[in-house]
Amino acid sequence: MSKVTVVGAGNVGATCANVLAINEVANQVVLLDVKEGFSEGKALDIMQTATLLDFDSVVLGCTNDYAKTAGSDVVVITSGLPRKPGMTREELIGVNAGIVKTVTDNILKYSPNAILVIVSNPMDTMTYLTLKTAGLPKNKVIGMGGALDSARFKCYLSKALNAPANEIEGLVIGGHGDTTMIPLTRFATYKGRPVADLLDKAVLDKAVSNTMVGGATLTGLLGTSAWYAPGAAAAYLVESILRDQKKVIPCSVSLEGEYGQNDICIGVPVVIGKDGVEQILDYELNDTEKGLFEKSADAVRATNHVLKEINVL
Repeated sequence: MSKVTVVGAGNVGATCANVLAINEVANQVVLLDVKEGFSEGKALDIMQTATLLDFDSVVLGCTNDYAKTAGSDVVVITSGLPRKPGMTREELIGVNAGIVKTVTDNILKYSPNAILVIVSNPMDTMTYLTLKTAGLPKNKVIGMGGALDSARFKCYLSKALNAPANEIEGLVIGGHGDTTMIPLTRFATYKGRPVADLLDKAVLDKAVSNTMVGGATLTGLLGTSAWYAPGAAAAYLVESILRDQKKVIPCSVSLEGEYGQNDICIGVPVVIGKDGVEQILDYELNDTEKGLFEKSADAVRATNHVLKEINVL
């Protein structure tokens, strides 16, 4: 029997729970939220599709009752506030750091062996905070961002190539942010052929820039943050853990010398299996890519430093 908890029943969390249920990734999915009745309603709505979509997973909603999450194998943390008008970056980080830390403390009381998947923003910094405060081994704290960014990169490449996205390989490393992520065009391929050989530089550069502002583009179109792809990306990560698929997924993980970095959680290609992060892969970046990665790491560290400024770490 496998059990997953998704904390936060907003659009991203509910989508994650829905994808996990439809694909029968876990026997039980617990959806938890602080808003009275909210997760219960989302869970009931999902369960009413079970006979229509032919799945046997059970989705349970609860309001802030962490006892219901006991024995979870994986916990996805999506909770946190979006930035509001007039709110400084420091204020946002302070609020979300408090939420994520409280959630983590409560989860680990009932599921001390769980693998944690962090979705809350700023994601690299919330992953770092969790690593530093939860007392878990580094393989059990995983930031989701690179999975989403890589899916967006492959989507834009598929549009440029007019080819199926599932036949395209592409990955994005670095920080999970508009100016910090690094789509690795050198490693992007379509049916084994480098996309750089198939697309004009201007077209390829456009796919890269579209990827980097992928989240902002959707916010501009929707008036709110995206949820289908982020929720599915988190579920994709959970599936590789529970089914021990050993998929290579770019994730924000703790580095101890890899890629020339220490004391940071940032996106790199990793093997994800039943133990969480099972291997960090070295893609041997060239000098240009190394420069971009160092710049990205500096930006992530600047955000991490806010945690110390506001005395959270």
